[in-house]
Amino acid sequence: MDEYKDIRPYESSEMKQAFNELLNDRQFSLVLKGFAPWLPKAVRNGLLRLAFTGVKTPLDFQKRFMKPVVKWIIRKHTDGCTFDEHQLPRDKQQRYTFVSNHRDIVLDSAFLDVMLVNSGYPTTVEIGIGDNLLIYPWIKKLVRMNKAFTVRRGLTAHEMMRSSQLMSSYIHYAVTQKKENIWIAQREGRAKDSDDRTQESVLKMLAMGGDLKELNIVPLTISYEFDPCDYLKAQEFQQKRDNPAFKKSRQDDLDNMKTGIFGYKGRVHYHCAAPINTWLNELEGLPRNEFYAELSRRMDRELHRNYKLYPCNYIAYDLLKIENPEFSIPNSQFSNYYTAKDKERFEQYLKGQLAKIQIPNKDEAFLRERMLTMYANPVKNHRAAQ
Repeated sequence: MDEYKDIRPYESSEMKQAFNELLNDRQFSLVLKGFAPWLPKAVRNGLLRLAFTGVKTPLDFQKRFMKPVVKWIIRKHTDGCTFDEHQLPRDKQQRYTFVSNHRDIVLDSAFLDVMLVNSGYPTTVEIGIGDNLLIYPWIKKLVRMNKAFTVRRGLTAHEMMRSSQLMSSYIHYAVTQKKENIWIAQREGRAKDSDDRTQESVLKMLAMGGDLKELNIVPLTISYEFDPCDYLKAQEFQQKRDNPAFKKSRQDDLDNMKTGIFGYKGRVHYHCAAPINTWLNELEGLPRNEFYAELSRRMDRELHRNYKLYPCNYIAYDLLKIENPEFSIPNSQFSNYYTAKDKERFEQYLKGQLAKIQIPNKDEAFLRERMLTMYANPVKNHRAAQ
């Protein structure tokens, strides 16, 4: 395991020391103080040490500390989270590499963990998280205790090749030797317009460490009724339009993480497609570049056909096609999928989200179009996949 020590999650033997270092971290103490400002530091730490009793593995840590937090987020900030696994084999001892569209920086994998445990699977997922988000030492410690491995960003081409080879080797090792599930996003960063497309580079990276079949890849579709970060994404679209050199700050990343966790999401649905091993042999014999292009296309079709579409998606599509006929699918009309009350509710929601955007030269029409596109693209892609 030494070759993976800089990127892998903590091992059981490292958990206690990591926990002690976390409690002694000044910034982490300030975060804890925000949750219980009336408790002295010694009492807070004492209670956490007591709760940590018996925690030996990252999975123990997830079940003891993270699962209750995530279930609270589901209760408080969603209208329910559902999980469709009917296309997976009935043997729940199998391990999978879930490759999903990317909706939330923190919760995509966290919700999946809870769904897997609730559905009787013996373990959760190890997750890839970009080191650009590990902006404080306590965050890096916490995510490594929480079964995260590090994806390095901002590298030169040569460094990226070596980093990708190491990460791919680790993923194969985790699935085949450690018997862990893996979650990884289909692309670097979120598709801010919800036009979810699998990057071929992600699939090529996964293949660097061995046969793709041994990873047991499952295309996973995540569907939010409402994206709490939609206005932040629209804002970024205008900022990049007005200044092509614009880049988000660390504070912007933190704001996105906080908004994604604590913002209202409505209904949330996770849908597993059949593992690609059920059809991967059909692509054998294709030249390498054609193989990955077709693999990406087939995975996208599986992801798109399994969207859970909500009234707001159809409303956004119908509103958008009036303003932008080029967006329209021929002969499409979706008014039978929503009511006048649904439409009024969504218009009020849009108005409230747009009001949160406070930037110079705010372009209301452009921002509205960007937000409508985010909600309409799943409809367009779902219909094309059908």
